Amino acid sequence: MKKVIAFDLDETLTETRSPITDETAELLGELLDKYQICVISGGSFDQFQKQFLSNLKLSGLKLTKLHLMPTCGTRYYSYDEKNNDWKLMYAENFTDEEKKTIIGALEAGIDEVGYRIKNPKGALIEDRGSQITYSALGQDAEPAEKKSWDKSGDKKRKIRDVVAAKIPEFEVRAGGTTSIDVTKQGIDKAYGMQKLIDILDITKADILFIGDRVWEGGNDYPVKLAGIDTIAVGGYEHTPWVLRGILSATD
Repeated sequence: MKKVIAFDLDETLTETRSPITDETAELLGELLDKYQICVISGGSFDQFQKQFLSNLKLSGLKLTKLHLMPTCGTRYYSYDEKNNDWKLMYAENFTDEEKKTIIGALEAGIDEVGYRIKNPKGALIEDRGSQITYSALGQDAEPAEKKSWDKSGDKKRKIRDVVAAKIPEFEVRAGGTTSIDVTKQGIDKAYGMQKLIDILDITKADILFIGDRVWEGGNDYPVKLAGIDTIAVGGYEHTPWVLRGILSATD
């Protein structure tokens, strides 16, 4: 029997940049009666708070069974029930010099491929401490705009390839719908899952991972390659069906 159910965030638990639905929040509460839950994403902890935590109605005891891994597991938060707050357990941050190098490579790469837009909605490049993220339309673009910008994924791959060639000492990956994430070498969601395994003293066989990009080239695919059991969803709308299936199978 699995001990941990792990989830991607955007388009798995929530619509991109949107709060979790009441339905999914309620089902996760039921799931926490039986499992520990991990949420891992390239997003910042601020995004976790807005999209995920803001609509959860859980007791402190249940919150202690949640493991939050922003920026692909380079940061880890657990709930401190005594102080009623989320505690940062570790953060593998860049140095100021590393950030300068990465941001310079992203700026040059965007201009080289010609995809810089004139009026972005929010910041194009965001410093997330342990990850630098470029969002092609700006951080605050509407989900529908993001989904229509690069349906084939070719634009992201082109940007990724150009930027990666400029900073081979870092990991450069196509992240969400319109984003490119830069981390230290070897960082992906499989890395985050291994950190969780070490923290909880469990094995890969104890985890079930659910994500929307488990296919080859997707940012959830490294988890599958690592030998962890995965379920692919077609979008956040499908996740409640999967959760009900897990709950009914363990009744």
